[in-house]
Amino acid sequence: MGRVRPLHHAARRLLLLFPRPRAFSSSSSSAAATPSREPLHVCVVGSGPAGFYTADKMLKGHEGAQVDIIDRLPTPFGLVRSGVAPDHPETKIVVNQFSRVAANDRCQYYGNVTLGRDVSLSELRKTYDVVVLAYGAESDRSLGIPGEDLRGIHSAREFVWWYNGHPDMCNLAPDLQSTDSAVVLGQGNVALDVARILLRCRSELAATDIADYALDALRGSTIRKVYLVGRRGPVQAACTAKELREVLGLKNVHVFIKEADLVTLPADEEEIRNSRIKRRVYELLSKAAIAHKGNNNNGQKELHFVFFRRPTRFLPSEDGVTVGAVQLEKTCLKDDGVAGKQVAVGTGIVPNLKGRVLSSESENATVEPGLYVVGWLKRGPTGIVATNLHCAEETVAIILEDDKEGLFMGSSDSKKQGRRGLLEILEQKNIRFVPFDGWEKIDSKEKVAERKQISRMFSHHHFQHNHTKAIHIALLR
Repeated sequence: MGRVRPLHHAARRLLLLFPRPRAFSSSSSSAAATPSREPLHVCVVGSGPAGFYTADKMLKGHEGAQVDIIDRLPTPFGLVRSGVAPDHPETKIVVNQFSRVAANDRCQYYGNVTLGRDVSLSELRKTYDVVVLAYGAESDRSLGIPGEDLRGIHSAREFVWWYNGHPDMCNLAPDLQSTDSAVVLGQGNVALDVARILLRCRSELAATDIADYALDALRGSTIRKVYLVGRRGPVQAACTAKELREVLGLKNVHVFIKEADLVTLPADEEEIRNSRIKRRVYELLSKAAIAHKGNNNNGQKELHFVFFRRPTRFLPSEDGVTVGAVQLEKTCLKDDGVAGKQVAVGTGIVPNLKGRVLSSESENATVEPGLYVVGWLKRGPTGIVATNLHCAEETVAIILEDDKEGLFMGSSDSKKQGRRGLLEILEQKNIRFVPFDGWEKIDSKEKVAERKQISRMFSHHHFQHNHTKAIHIALLR
């Protein structure tokens, strides 16, 4: 069954590139500058939720702000496109708000512009009053255990980007046909997304915007058992009740939870009393354990929740190069003053103080003038899409505070050029960028093609009437 190609493929076919950037015009900003100074030139590096929320708050908080957003991809919206599961379209509705931000006369989007390759950070800092780093944490945290380099082990970022059609991972090609089992290390929302995609009915996935090649691979998948492994217990599971309820309700999937893992200690009881979310998650797991009590006698797919275990080693299969098993060690929770709390170490976090970038992590670090950070780069890979709103509010408040203190007031000879300067840099280097209206044309053509494709699918009865977003995935042989 044919399907609409993922957006990045369309982008390659329809990419609207400008070999010579359009000349700057002062009329591109309709808002008047603040009476006391020239416009505040702001560059946001990264067009995901953190980047767009920052642009939105800057435009609303400073009537003289002129905001440019650059991104290495031709397509905007970051993890809303490549991190949100394809069967969660309601989460992606936020792109409508971001599109309104991009339509603001004081905001411009420059896709296909890579920091460090097409324009350097020093060039941006010389060109803009404010530079906000919002391009996320794109590196993966190593588990640091033997066998981690075996074939068949993928980070969650790689796997999620793969099924969402991210151009960096479209050639990942995980082997889903040589095993019946997959182990997902982690029990947060992303881990549940991965488990759900692996176990969900294929006809239901076909109705989403999952990448063509991923749907084809999942149709041929032989995986029938998924194990979600967590270091802590059910009370400390890092998922939300909404995500958990959805994965527990998958059709034709038998859920396995050991009753012994649901036994709570006084410290667990305190956590449950103090957190409505933890209480709801624990209740859902307890009800699922009762509802699915007993063996799977119906040939259903299986979802196993494995608590109080951590991986110590990946063992190779007979070929010596592919993962064959995961060795797990039993864990226990220790009261360190905050019952059962364990803090994961993030990767790629920029040293900062409430969004102000620091020169280093040392006690003698100084603030880098005009340089700020937001999103995962600021706090680590935690939270949901809306978390970036509060993160952006804090960073923008700091920027406005610094502006009020006059930190961006230079001499007449050192006035920043802002957008004019960026366009000159791109033109000098012959960098071809994708403006937001270029992206909208790509998106419009895709939607038309998708409507035609869905019409053909229904006319040929491809849909059955009953419809019968540091995690690692190991596909075990």
